Parts: sequence; structure tokens; C-alpha cells
Amino acid sequence: MKYTHLILLMLLPFGSLFAQSHDPESLEADTLETVLNEQEILDLNSGKAVVEESTVMEMLDLVSNISMAKDVYLDIDTAVWNKYRFSRGEVPYYDDSVYMQRIQTLAYETTIPLTFNTHVKSFIDLYANRRRQQSSRMLGLSYVYFPMFEEYLSRYNLPLELKYLAMVESALNPTAGSKAGAKGLWQFMRGTGAEYGLRVSSLVDERYDPMKETEAACQYLQSLYARYEDWFLVLAAYNSGPGTVNKAILRASGVKNYWAIWPYLPKETRGYVPAFIAVTYVMNYAAEHNLYPVNPGLLLHGTDTVMVHDRVGFDQINECIGVPMSDLVFFNPQYTKKVVPGTKEYPYALRMPTKYTLRFVQLEDSIYSYVSKAEKAREVIEEKVEEVSDSFVHVVKKGESLGSIARKYHVTVSKIKSWNRLKRETIHVGQRLTIYRSGAPMAQVGKTSSGSNTKSSTNKQSTTNVRTHTVKKGETLSSISRKYGCTVNDIKKWNGLKSNTVKVGQKLKIKK
Repeated sequence: MKYTHLILLMLLPFGSLFAQSHDPESLEADTLETVLNEQEILDLNSGKAVVEESTVMEMLDLVSNISMAKDVYLDIDTAVWNKYRFSRGEVPYYDDSVYMQRIQTLAYETTIPLTFNTHVKSFIDLYANRRRQQSSRMLGLSYVYFPMFEEYLSRYNLPLELKYLAMVESALNPTAGSKAGAKGLWQFMRGTGAEYGLRVSSLVDERYDPMKETEAACQYLQSLYARYEDWFLVLAAYNSGPGTVNKAILRASGVKNYWAIWPYLPKETRGYVPAFIAVTYVMNYAAEHNLYPVNPGLLLHGTDTVMVHDRVGFDQINECIGVPMSDLVFFNPQYTKKVVPGTKEYPYALRMPTKYTLRFVQLEDSIYSYVSKAEKAREVIEEKVEEVSDSFVHVVKKGESLGSIARKYHVTVSKIKSWNRLKRETIHVGQRLTIYRSGAPMAQVGKTSSGSNTKSSTNKQSTTNVRTHTVKKGETLSSISRKYGCTVNDIKKWNGLKSNTVKVGQKLKIKK
């Protein structure tokens, strides 16, 4: 407790910020050395050093790469916004007393104890002066995300000012990722995200889902406040973890005050609360700093959500109903491979501009079964490969054995083992096995065991088994041919098809 006032004094630019001033000379020199060494004291007084050590700079760099849409949904008239009649490019500067008065005004309107000190001033300089372009982009993006943030914050009875926390975390870049592995607008680590229901798979990372991650952030902030009952400690714990904050409290003799534990926090966390206060100030006093929002294009309230009940790619939706690919990507960053793996049992939400949602619902089944240009090109390549290739790959299904696979393709078990260098007959579901149609690798086709050429070692069977395959949703001639170990040309020949197009429910003859 006896060091708290000293630390607070070093953090403040002038003693008048407190009703009572404190004299550092009254502290014994050896006592001071036990708390901080000389370099640490210099670091404490260097607001610029705190800024450089934070991740804020990294996130501001990333937000510069977001492609802002050109559709006009936000009317930005600089003449109206510029109520102080600044000249273009003018950068206003203010005395510390002005910053202090404005922040005190903001503090009256929230339960978060906003304060002003040298570190806050350094971050104000970052947002209002050094990185003005990125701050303008964040202002524009705030029109996309803040209405949604406020909705969730209100639902969880949290201060609405916490919406500015996402600006510190990600600069409102929905696809932001830190070097430590945090993702999304609210920068959840994988483990913490899992605790709050954010799933991660090869195709989906729900930490990139703006709505799901916002709700998870509200739940996390709510649980942290129940533990600390101090918003600055909550923010510190959100950034570095409750364990780190608890250790800092112990080192500060049990004082539960952010500024008291400040010297014992990681360098990044030291700048976290000052950055939050600064960005809260700049976003509320943007016009006073001659800052105006960059048009973000489509706003979130100009979009709607549809539920996807089957696996579908962004390219299928784009080509079928014309939703711009850039909009699908921007509003759905959680689908990391541009594929929505929806099922009837577990549908996924997809956000798109409202004018396309009705058409999606009307043509839903057609969109699922549509073969995109990229898929068609891939099928053409596969067909050409099949025409010149003597081999194909069989993917082992549930219940299959080497014996059943050998019977299916009229080869022996020993040959399958030889072709695939198998020592045992044990196989597993999903295993890929190479099968040769001629019963031997190409190098051996046409040769007898003595090495002389021959037309064929076997004759065609006098009778052929025929089965009927009913085309299912999403199937193509290429996928069907792989299933039965034949070529696309075989299926076309057996069924008298002139093109590669098939329809759901169509009956196809498959010969064996």
C-alpha cells in the first residue's frame, strides 16, 4: 500500500489531477530501489515506450489492408462534419488541461473510471495524429459494428463504452490475427474461445464470426467483472489473463487497483487501458481533431442472415444469384476456406446483402447442386487424366475389406497389396488404394511372364452385371465414376449421354 501513491504520481503528467499531491522525496531511496530500478522508472515515465510495446500498432497496420466497399450507405459530408472549419489536412493540438476536461466529461457518463495521464496522452497522439488515416477507417467501420456491439452489451447489462475495446483489440478488422494466435474482432485465443462456445475446424473458425465472438466477449467480460468488480482490472485480465493480473496484485501487496499493479504487468498490458481510454476519447472527439469516417460501404444493418442446410461454396452462391464475392468474404470471415459446411442437422448462418436473401431461399436446392466453373474445370482435368490413366484410387468405405474390394474390381488381394505396398490385409476407413484396371501397372500391360507381347491375358466376360445408380444432390459424373471405379466416358457410353450434365434423381446404368 505504501508504494501506491508513488506509482500513481509517476504515471500522471501533473499533480493537479489529484485533490492531494504527493512528494516522492518523502520516500526513502532504498525503498524506491526495491520497487523499481532506474530503467523501469524511465519506462514508467515514457508514454511513447508504452505505445511502441503494445499490439495496437500491429492492428492499425492490419486495418489499412481492409478493402472498403464503394456502395454509398453512409452519407459523409465533410462540410457538415467539419463544424470547426478546419482546413484540409490540418492537425489540431490541445493542452493537457483540455484533454483532461474532455475525458472527465466522458467519465461522468459511464461507470468506467476514465482518467488522463501521460500514457493516455501518448495513445491520443497515436490515434489523433500519427495514425490519422487508420483512425478514420475505424470511424467508418464503427458504423458497421457498433450497433451490433451495443445490442449485445445491453443484453448482458455491460457499459456501452466497452465497444471501444474492439478497436484496441483488432482496430475493427474482422479477420485480424495476432502473432500470439488471437483471432477476430475481439481477439480470442483458441482455448478461451472454446470455453465460450467458439468452435474451430478446418473450414470454420467461429472466432471470426462477428456476432458469435461478440456474444462470447460479453460473457467473458461479465465473468471477469464478477471476479474483480473493477473495470480496469477486467480489461487487464481480458488482455493478459486472470492469472497474470492475480500475480500482479500479489506483487503489489494485494492492492486491487490497475495503476497500483501497473509496474508488475506485462509490457503489452501496461498500454492496454491507456489505449482504451485514448480511443474512447478520440472516437467521441473526432471532429475536434479534424477526423472523419471513411465510408465503410455496406453496413451490417443492410444485410440479413440465411441458414445453410447443405455444404456450399461461396463461388456457387456468387455464380447462382450474383452475391458479390467480396461481400460474402467480408461479412462471413468465419468460413476460412469460403465453404459453408451446413447440414440438415446442424445448419450454418450466412450473412449477405438483404436484396439477395429471398432469391437464396427460393433457389436454395439449386444452389447446393450447382457445379461452379472452378469445379467444372477440375472435373475436365480429372476426366482427361482418367482417359490416359490405367489406374484410379479407391477410398475405403465402412465395412469394406481387401477381399470385397478385390472382388468388386475383379483382381486379387495379393495384387492390391503389391500395388499399395501393404504388408498386412488390415485397412481402415478413408484409406486410399491404387487399383489398376488392367490388373497390372502400365509397364507390365501387354507382356507375358516370359516378356513377349500379347494382346490381352483375359477375355471380356460373356455376361456383365448391371446396377442402377440414382443421382443424389451434389453428385457429378466425375464423383460417380470414382465411386464405382470406372471412367466418366464409360458412364456416358453405357447411358448414351452426350454431355457431362446429370440431374438429381436421374437413373444411370453402371456395368461391372
